[in-house]
Amino acid sequence: MKADRLLSILLLLQTRRSVTATELAERLEVSPRTIYRDVDALSAAGVPVYAERGRNGGIALLPGFRTDVTGLTSDEARALFVLAAQGAHAALGLDGALGSALRKVMAALPAPHRPAAELTSRRILVDSDRWMRGPRRAVDLDTLHTAVFADRRLRLRYRHSGETRPRTYTVDPYGLVAKAGVWYLVADRRGKPQLFRADRVAAASVTDAPVQRRKGVELEEVWHALRRHVENRSEGVRVHARIRRSRLDLAIRILGSPPLVTVPELPDRNENGAPDPDEWVPIELTYPVLGGVRQLLQFGANLKVLRPPEARDELLRGAASISALYAGSDR
Repeated sequence: MKADRLLSILLLLQTRRSVTATELAERLEVSPRTIYRDVDALSAAGVPVYAERGRNGGIALLPGFRTDVTGLTSDEARALFVLAAQGAHAALGLDGALGSALRKVMAALPAPHRPAAELTSRRILVDSDRWMRGPRRAVDLDTLHTAVFADRRLRLRYRHSGETRPRTYTVDPYGLVAKAGVWYLVADRRGKPQLFRADRVAAASVTDAPVQRRKGVELEEVWHALRRHVENRSEGVRVHARIRRSRLDLAIRILGSPPLVTVPELPDRNENGAPDPDEWVPIELTYPVLGGVRQLLQFGANLKVLRPPEARDELLRGAASISALYAGSDR
């Protein structure tokens, strides 16, 4: 609706000094020509909006102009009370501020929308942690958070996976990302993007040097590029196996989700009209190192590795070492 779009433009202009018509058009999924028509409509309604010419120009409001906008729709009000990652606010020390903010939003809502918003907060809960996760190491985000918002370089003592000793890096942070309950620092190291798991940071200190990010590059862009790299990397051991259908769901929960685990589309029922729990179904898994395939031993005779041969040999060695351990142990 045009009224919603005009309100969105006004809110964006109040939070940014200047926004280009192209950016507004992309955010609101319309053409730049439509944005200019909307700007004319705002101006005709008495909003002091104007266009700045030149390379760094854009659309802006006169300095000091503010408006109190509380015209949320019912769906918008409900959306504010569905918290996708409550743990994220606690990790940043913002859980108290979040509760206070939501109470203020509730008070500002139109009276007809308040019952639906309150019911949503009581009936919808999103837990971003995976199942069967044991206690995790406490993560201190204070220093990382400070560097991100102060635009300062960070000095890290960081332990990589599989290593026992941390290394020292000086990085230029873009921001923090919480994915599936795990916090990551997204930063440039020597001008190249890199991910750092916050729970592997042994020590961190904020330097006096200003951050040196690549010009025009934002957190979201860097994060998507790093995520694609992780998901699409070809290195590692590709394992082809078969698993009993009755263990397939358990395997996916334990082993992870694509691209670590890939399963074909399977019919819900067999030719007799019911699922066959003993049916063997194909499954593919990717491990960064060959030794990782020993994880599959927990499925016993319910999973059989077909190839590569070195993965089968690794499982045989793992099973033999377990057998020797128990054969020689005291009862």
